[in-house]
Amino acid sequence: MAVNSCTCASIPPLLSSKSHHSNPPRFHPHTNFPKFDRCSFPTVSWRQNLGSLSTSDSRLVRASTSASDSGSDSESREPMLPPYNVLITGSTKGIGYALAKEFLKAGDNVVICSRSAERVNAAVQSLRQDFGEQHVWGTNCDVREGQDVKDLVAFAQKNLKYIDIWINNAGSNAYSYKPLAEASDEDLIEVVTTNTLGLMLCCREAIKMMFNQPRGGHIFNIDGAGSDGRPTPRFAAYGATKRSVVHLTKSLQAELQMQDVKNVAVHNLSPGMVTTDLLMSGATTKQAKFFINVLAEPPEVVAEYLVPNIRSVPANGSMKPTYIRFLTGIKAYSQIFSRFAFGARRNRYVLED
Repeated sequence: MAVNSCTCASIPPLLSSKSHHSNPPRFHPHTNFPKFDRCSFPTVSWRQNLGSLSTSDSRLVRASTSASDSGSDSESREPMLPPYNVLITGSTKGIGYALAKEFLKAGDNVVICSRSAERVNAAVQSLRQDFGEQHVWGTNCDVREGQDVKDLVAFAQKNLKYIDIWINNAGSNAYSYKPLAEASDEDLIEVVTTNTLGLMLCCREAIKMMFNQPRGGHIFNIDGAGSDGRPTPRFAAYGATKRSVVHLTKSLQAELQMQDVKNVAVHNLSPGMVTTDLLMSGATTKQAKFFINVLAEPPEVVAEYLVPNIRSVPANGSMKPTYIRFLTGIKAYSQIFSRFAFGARRNRYVLED
């Protein structure tokens, strides 16, 4: 079983077009780039496409913190002053652990969790060596179990009284890359219950908790490959669950607006391709190795970018839904261009054939 972090915005047609690849490339289960619908990638070369991205196209990938499609402006509140109390699921390794470290570096207080009590204890001990005992707490939690998530909330309230930022990072692809017809019952149940049911349970409890907090709070749901509806061959179940992440986020935003809840906001977070165990377990084809080398970054690099952007949301007092992206479409195209033009980023993490 694999519970880990998640990543970026779906693969553009330029990368998935059959006219460029005989086989569909395999990507990290968290890859999800903004779409460039006005460009006809299958009919022209990649150089022509890169040069034809107009100013109007770039509006689709503006700043990393862009308003979600569903959002009408919500009422602004008084800025939430730091330090912040942060809870991160699936945070004993990978991007979750790196996010925890960055929040602690910023002076915040952090609750980490994982299914494994052993991993939680090891992670807490390591973080406390660097940041002291009064800033980090940890407990085991299986996000697939409703009572576990309720106990997680109780643990956070006992130690920190309230949570300002809740990041739903726990996710799984069962470390399995194979056609759906070959997937085991256990793998499918693992992926769907972790990524979909687990996310719903965490959102439910986070909203209930934050609604009753004077400061309110912000929930960030991490997206992944499949979030924009593009196919994810060889990890179809994972892609289907990540498609549901964006839908769930938009539905929760609509529910909160309908109920006139002004102190809780739900956002999406897109880390991009991150060099975690989850990603590297899929580095078995020429195409996968190419894109990992060109587009992936270590968890620490991604967290250094994301955490200041996440912290800016409560700091500015706005409750408007946001979509924070590390790897935008423009950035991805730039790195791919550099690779083709100059050979940049070759063999960074894995040797290519």
